[in-house]
Amino acid sequence: MKLSIFLVVLAFFLGCTQSTTTNQHHINSNTSLVELVNPLMGTDSEFILSNGNTYPAIARPWGMNFWTPQTAKNGNGWTYAYDAYKIRGFKQTHQPSPWINDYAAFSLMPVTGDLKWNENDRASWFSHKAEMALPHYYKVYLADHDVTTEFSPTDRAVAFRFTFPENNNSYVVLDAFDGGSMVKIIPEERKIIGYCQNNHGGVPSNFKNYFVAVFDKDFEEVKTWKDDELQDSNEVKSFHVGGVVGFKTKKGEQVNVKIASSFISPEQAELNLSREIGDKTLEQIKNEGAAIWEKELSKIKVEGGTEAQQKTFYSTLYRVLLFPRSFYEYDKDNNIVHYSPYNGEVLPGYMYTDNGFWDTFRAVFPFFTLMYPQLNAQIMEGLANTYKESGWLPEWASPGHRGCMIGSNSTSLIADSYLKGIRGYDIETLYEAILKNTESWMENITSVGRYGADYYNKLGYIPYNVGINENTARTLEYAYADYCIWKLAKELKRPQEEIDLFEKRARNYRNVFDPETKLMRGKNEDGTFQSPFSPYKWGDAFTEGNSWHYTWSVFQDVEGLKQLMGGNDGFVAMLDSVFVVPPIFDDSYYGGTIHEIREMQIAGMGNYAHGNQPIQHMIYLYNYSNQPWKTQHHVREVLDKLYSYQADGYCGDEDNGQTSAWYVFSSMGFYPVCPGTDEYVLGSPQFDKITLTLENGNTFVINAANNSKENVYVDNATLNGESYTKNYLKHATIQNGGEITFTMSEKPNKKRGAEPESYPYSMTNEVE
Repeated sequence: MKLSIFLVVLAFFLGCTQSTTTNQHHINSNTSLVELVNPLMGTDSEFILSNGNTYPAIARPWGMNFWTPQTAKNGNGWTYAYDAYKIRGFKQTHQPSPWINDYAAFSLMPVTGDLKWNENDRASWFSHKAEMALPHYYKVYLADHDVTTEFSPTDRAVAFRFTFPENNNSYVVLDAFDGGSMVKIIPEERKIIGYCQNNHGGVPSNFKNYFVAVFDKDFEEVKTWKDDELQDSNEVKSFHVGGVVGFKTKKGEQVNVKIASSFISPEQAELNLSREIGDKTLEQIKNEGAAIWEKELSKIKVEGGTEAQQKTFYSTLYRVLLFPRSFYEYDKDNNIVHYSPYNGEVLPGYMYTDNGFWDTFRAVFPFFTLMYPQLNAQIMEGLANTYKESGWLPEWASPGHRGCMIGSNSTSLIADSYLKGIRGYDIETLYEAILKNTESWMENITSVGRYGADYYNKLGYIPYNVGINENTARTLEYAYADYCIWKLAKELKRPQEEIDLFEKRARNYRNVFDPETKLMRGKNEDGTFQSPFSPYKWGDAFTEGNSWHYTWSVFQDVEGLKQLMGGNDGFVAMLDSVFVVPPIFDDSYYGGTIHEIREMQIAGMGNYAHGNQPIQHMIYLYNYSNQPWKTQHHVREVLDKLYSYQADGYCGDEDNGQTSAWYVFSSMGFYPVCPGTDEYVLGSPQFDKITLTLENGNTFVINAANNSKENVYVDNATLNGESYTKNYLKHATIQNGGEITFTMSEKPNKKRGAEPESYPYSMTNEVE
């Protein structure tokens, strides 16, 4: 009897165990990848603490317009907060970041009962329990108005559906926002047209976003409003205007609205509407959007891992495919044209915007060179157009030049693209623009060009004591850009004198390395190092980080940095120290604790600050030493600890796909430490199998045998069936298709990849 009971219990236990394992590691093969995406990931954020600083961007990949539910007041960059209770409207948005904020926004809001058009009064309670957010479709129940709102966008248009209750006073309010706007209601055409001009910089004087909204129900009431005054008129123009159309509705009656916009003209907005929606229903638009997203997400097929890991993977991949934004349209002859956010003219060719290259040069654009070379070429054409139209390459564009961050990182994008063999754009114009950047900067927007270029070119660094903030960070980033120029100049067969100049400047990182502390440190004009010096001081000589973070910004010559630190032992000891030192900080430069500092402090990983970009590659640098297994350990720790698909799923700003791209690359088992080289540095793949379907038709498969939460170390690897001992993969290896298999283990193999011949590229090894 006891034995029988034991066997029954054992069978039950094993059955439960097997069931749990299956649930963890397999998702139904019929499950749409789109359904794994959570657009609310990262929305549980605020000014003092970022868990992503995202909003649910309901859009097509790289669409010109996104749409989002709006919980915050007009003009507030934190447009959607997960812990908010009320929705104020459904907004067309172009916001790349809450810090940069929005432009060309307008919104719709259904209202019932007494007419409430003001954004505070019209707001309605809602619940995530009655909310559905997918990349291509959004639905929510607005409790105060008893209205269900649905919408699904195209690139430049959107289809809305409002399901009303029985009510004699049902309305749709269109808010054209402040900053100068116009609304005209045309009842006989069931149409609202107008424009909005709201922005936070980076626009010419003639900037307008022209919109057209067409309803499928006659208007029984028409009103407009300006500033704080409601009026009985069909047309209004002022600083802040809006329009209201009213109907009588039956219970469950659906009112459909089709909307499009254009930065070119009202006629182009009408053309965008007819071309992208026309007679299509919301269901048709929704199905088209789902198919488009499914196609893009399916280019990277993951197998294994937990359901939560797969959801996190595809939620981050979705974020990588949103920016930069397409800022071009198709004219009546189907030619590609764009309104220039630089000179205000309508010109031929591609234009992309809403991107900060200080963030995205690191992994987003290398992802495009790997998976989307054609898109990458179009973006390069857009960069050339930006230079022709403004005289400068962009560094932070939204939609035109904005003053934000540092560096000369457009150089990295261009060099990485061309050196990886991507063509179809004017490289000579781009190279001319790159050279201009090395000599000067834009007078009124010092983040464009190279602020402090005169000091840098003369001394080999930007001095700490000449009134240029973030000087050491600038020096390091300019030196990396000079490396990219050196490589590109050789490829373009530029004069040898020019090639030699940038080879020399690429080593300028040495000028701000302090051998006493083995860290990067501000240096005065007379050659002395800044004093006093604290490696824990954020800002000052650095950008949104401290010396522990920026010391590793020698992407181009990790071997050279390692030698400065005393070789493998000293280098590894310094890498280890980042995780060992406590999360202390000096925030005196800012006069308070900025959110990036707080996110580092609470992560429990010492002074490692993954929530901001400067240090995100640092984990991979163990591969340049005799202890690559430590990369494998730390990569999986970050993947498991600092990311999830939930509303608090990031550990800092998501930033136009960069923090997401880190997750996507790292989950695949490699990362682009140095764009401008043709190598991806190995880590620890998170999934049992990943299949990349490349644009050239080839597939590359990453297998991880014996993979599990505990088995994070690479015991050995084979590439196309042959033993593989390198700590990197070549770009061409992946593009040619094939298969790499990692055999994973719970214990590190301290011999694999420990010899110098396994190390990734460093400039020092090329020129010595």
